[in-house]
Amino acid sequence: MEDENFDLRQSKPFKITTILNIIIAILGIIILSYYLLSAPNENKIATIHVSSGESLNSITSDIESKNTVRYSSVLKFFVILFKSDRQITTGDYLFEKKQPVFKIAWQIARGNHNVNPIKITFKEGITNEEMATILADKLPGFRRDLFLTNIDTKQGYLFPDTYSFYPLTTTEEIVNTLSSNFKKRISLLNSKINSSGKSLSDIVIMASILEKEAAGKDDAPIISGILWNRIKMGMPLQVDAAMSTYKTKGLPDEPISNPGLSTIDASLNPISSTYLFYLHDKNGVVHFSKTYQEHKLNINRYLK
Repeated sequence: MEDENFDLRQSKPFKITTILNIIIAILGIIILSYYLLSAPNENKIATIHVSSGESLNSITSDIESKNTVRYSSVLKFFVILFKSDRQITTGDYLFEKKQPVFKIAWQIARGNHNVNPIKITFKEGITNEEMATILADKLPGFRRDLFLTNIDTKQGYLFPDTYSFYPLTTTEEIVNTLSSNFKKRISLLNSKINSSGKSLSDIVIMASILEKEAAGKDDAPIISGILWNRIKMGMPLQVDAAMSTYKTKGLPDEPISNPGLSTIDASLNPISSTYLFYLHDKNGVVHFSKTYQEHKLNINRYLK
């Protein structure tokens, strides 16, 4: 009987110690979890840019470097957990202050950028320099010099269109987007180009001239016919859009602008006529003539 009472008395401290250890362990787990999952003390609003093909390690490391999360490895774990088979969408991501790591991971996994892309329109016939000016005005941190270096030989092959770029979009991404769009659009005309007897380069150069010489879609095909005919006859083009054509016969060595699809189509499908000269009056109306004498009369009639 005495031994049984002794065992009961000894078991009470043991139970209390066990409970205390469990409580301490739970508190430790809570504190550790809070530390791992909560935002760093110096956390601020941060924005990162995710590029195409960028690895998850690179993305999470960048976020950690912005002091948005404590450990990139924890963030990576939750992103993998949340995103399943989804690819992380490219673009800018803005993270609010004091967000726990799992919320940051959810935002990335679901492609919630929290940043509005900037809509930018390039009109047909725009030059590389003009593109650079627009981009510099619209995108903070845009490197005009780097952009112009990257597109030095691409004038004519950057498709004028309306695009959406994030504020931190890289120069390489912008150039790739413009170039890819050109390839996509020109592919619609590949069969015609292949059967035209003309190179893509010549077609694009002529189209770039038509962007400056034609007043619109209606007169572009007939002006195209006139200019191709001049080349065929061995005449210099003599177009004001490219002053070198007054001295040198044939097309310029490279496009003078970035043409749209309608002028590329006009370059590819010229309208044949007996005209050799044309001018636009002060109202933009085109006047054609068959001889230089008629052309001089039109100059005196419509431009003086």
